[in-house]
Amino acid sequence: QVQLVESGGGLVQAGGSLRLSCAASGRTFSSYAMGWFRQAPGKEREFVAAISSSGGSTYSVDSVKGRFTASRDNAKNTLYLQMNELKPEDTAVYYCAAKRGGYSPFFHEYNYWGQGTQVTVSS
Repeated sequence: QVQLVESGGGLVQAGGSLRLSCAASGRTFSSYAMGWFRQAPGKEREFVAAISSSGGSTYSVDSVKGRFTASRDNAKNTLYLQMNELKPEDTAVYYCAAKRGGYSPFFHEYNYWGQGTQVTVSS
């Protein structure tokens, strides 16, 4: 079992940057593929980015490509999301999630979720 805790959210102006972190408990973090999702008020949860268990492969949604980068440090049991050139439409609660096997953009395939961290981008 994996417990996930996100941090690093906050209020930032458009064009600014934030780095989200997701700290995982347990000794098996390196065996899980990880994903970042977000949910804005009144909208469905949306896939943002994912990374393989080793960190060697990443995948992100078109709307954040070139701006957001997922990475991980398995020695520290931590997942990251570097967010640059933030836009007001990036405003949402951001969640990290873990799954066995390969990474996926489908939220229902993830077994473990954090509580979320709020990101607000002002125009």
